[in-house]
Amino acid sequence: MQLDLNLLMALDALLEEGSVAGAAARLHVTPPAMSRSLGRIRKATGDQILVRTGRSMVPTTRALAMRAQVHALVQQAHHLLSAQQELDLAALDRVFTVRWHDALTAACGTALITAVHGQAPGVRLRLSAEPGTDDAELRRGEVDLESSSSAPTLPDIRHRLVGSDRLVIAVRPGHPLTEGPLSIERYAAAEHLTVSRRGSLRDPIDDALTTRGLERRVVAAGPTAAFALQLAFDTDLVVTLPDAVTRAAREQLGLATLPPPLPLPEVPLYLLWHQRYDDDRAHTWLRDLATETVRTLFTPPTASQQALTPGPGSDGYAREQAQGG
Repeated sequence: MQLDLNLLMALDALLEEGSVAGAAARLHVTPPAMSRSLGRIRKATGDQILVRTGRSMVPTTRALAMRAQVHALVQQAHHLLSAQQELDLAALDRVFTVRWHDALTAACGTALITAVHGQAPGVRLRLSAEPGTDDAELRRGEVDLESSSSAPTLPDIRHRLVGSDRLVIAVRPGHPLTEGPLSIERYAAAEHLTVSRRGSLRDPIDDALTTRGLERRVVAAGPTAAFALQLAFDTDLVVTLPDAVTRAAREQLGLATLPPPLPLPEVPLYLLWHQRYDDDRAHTWLRDLATETVRTLFTPPTASQQALTPGPGSDGYAREQAQGG
C-alpha cells in the first residue's frame, strides 16, 4: 500500500486547527484541497478524524489518541529535511507552547512575546496555564518549554537552571506586621495564605517553623500568585512567596514587602524541555531567548535604581530594604 506522506502534514494541521479552513490556511492550500486530503485520510485510516458538532468540528477518539504521535512525526520529518539549513528567523513559521507558572507568566510573558515577535514575526506563542496535575505533555510534544521549581527526574527531560528566588512576605499597607520588629513568633501567630494550584494548606515554610517548635495558622489556599496577592491586599492575610517573579505585581498593588524572620531555602527556577528538541535550532533559539528574558528578573538593580531608594523613616524604605535595595 502506498501512502502519501504529505497526508501526515495535513493530518497534523487538521488536528491542530480543528477545522478544514484553519488547516488550509496553515498549509497555504485551498479549503477544497484540504477537504480532499481529509477524505483521503479518512479512507486510509478508516476513521472520520473530525466530526461535525453544531457549527464546529471535533476530533474523534482515535484522532485524539494519534495527535501527539502525528505531531512528533511531522516535527522529526522537518528536522531531517532541514537539519543542515541555517535558521532564518524572519521566515520561521511555527507555533510554540510555553507552560509557565502564573507568576512567571505575569512577570515575563509580555517581554517574551515582544522579543519573539520582534525577531521572528511568523512565530506564534501559546502561553499555557499550568495544569492541576502532573502529566507527560512534554514527552508527548504538546508543550515545548515548561517552568519548574525542581529538576526533572525523567532521563529524557532536559533542564536549565535560570535563577534562584528568595522568599519574601507580602501584606497590605498598614498591616500590623509592618509595625515594629517582626519576630518569628509574630509571624507564626498571623493568619496565612498559601499559593497552591492543588489547594495544599501546607508548604516548606511550615516545616521550617516546626523545627523551631512553632506552627502557623493557614486559613486559605489560593490557586495563583495573582489571586493570593489580591487577597493579601484586601485582607489581613499574610502570603509568603518568591520575590523576583512577584515583584512587579506587588508594586502594582502597593503591597508592603517584609523579609522573613527565619532562614528559608531559596526557590530554584528551571526551564524544561524534551530531548527531541536538543538539536532543533528553532527550539534552541526559543529557549535561549526565554532564558535571557527570565534572567532579567534576577539582575541586581543598577546604580541609578539604587539612587532612587527611599531613605529611612518612609514606608518605601522598609519595602526596599526587604527587597534588598
